[in-house]
Amino acid sequence: MKTRLIRVGNSRGVRLPKSLIKAAGLTDDVELRVRDGVIVIARVTPVRSGWAEAARQMRARDEDRLLDLPTPTRFDKRST
Repeated sequence: MKTRLIRVGNSRGVRLPKSLIKAAGLTDDVELRVRDGVIVIARVTPVRSGWAEAARQMRARDEDRLLDLPTPTRFDKRST
């Protein structure tokens, strides 16, 4: 689809048709980046997206153990 850049103050903008916005799953916040001379407009992925499911899968495989032994602190010592 061919379109034109429009003036927005000192910047330029692109009008995106509703059908493209819906097909891409875009919301009000998007992420912009340049890759190989191409401007990419992408939906924002939550920072920890998928972590809960990954944790459930680790638990199911019994892989949710500590990697290192706990380090005792002064709170672990009993006072007599």
